[in-house]
Amino acid sequence: MSTVLLIEDDPDIRHLIAYKLGRGGLEVVEAADGMTGLREARRSPPDLVIIDARLPHLSGLDICRELRAGPGTAEVPVIMLTARASPHDLEQAFAAGATDYLAMPISPREVQERVDSALQNSASR
Repeated sequence: MSTVLLIEDDPDIRHLIAYKLGRGGLEVVEAADGMTGLREARRSPPDLVIIDARLPHLSGLDICRELRAGPGTAEVPVIMLTARASPHDLEQAFAAGATDYLAMPISPREVQERVDSALQNSASR
């Protein structure tokens, strides 16, 4: 069973995504802020991370950079989740090391599909 670390400060969005991914057979570890999420990723590297770009205490972009710099997390796929989808925002996310980018509003099915695709691509490396 693959583990997904979900770092999202909005409890409704976090619950919706965690529920959908859990129903899809994934183990979901949740964090409500950036520092907690980064600590969890370092403590027990997940198979994939979903990060809200705007978080309390540490931004999603900063977390992504930290994950890419860490020996245990450098190769973990990262999906950035955000309400902002300008070309500049996408460039920043990919420059920070994001594997994929989901702009709000999202559908739970799209999240599941993107997660499945990222995990499959990661496994084939």
